[in-house]
Order: sequence, then structure tokens, then C-alpha cells
Amino acid sequence: MIGRLVQSAFQTGCLSVESEGLIRQVLAMRGYQSTDLAALERLYDAVHTGQIQREAHGTVNLLSALPS
Repeated sequence: MIGRLVQSAFQTGCLSVESEGLIRQVLAMRGYQSTDLAALERLYDAVHTGQIQREAHGTVNLLSALPS
């Protein structure tokens, strides 16, 4: 699921509040795969470089929900 949400963000150039919330839910439930983590890292980098804009304001903290 995370992979599809990330793909959508790259297609539109925007990470919606709804998609970000869904990503957080999947991470919280630990319902992701290694491919999802790789996609999430690409998304994180794209947001930080300005390639993708976020609807939500504030800092991107999606990776904080990952296991250490």
C-alpha cells in the first residue's frame, strides 16, 4: 500500500494529508514490506529536495514511525 501512495505522490507532485495519514497508519500497524520502506525513503528525499510538496504543514516525520 505504501508503494502505491508514494507512486501517487510522485505522479501528482504532492503528498496529500490523506495519503500521509494512511502511510502513518500502515507504519503504526507494522503492515509494510521492505519494498515499502525503500519507497518511503525515496518519498522522504523527494519532499526534502522539493520535488514533492506536502499538503500538510510542518516537518516531515514519516520515518520516525519505523522500527529502530
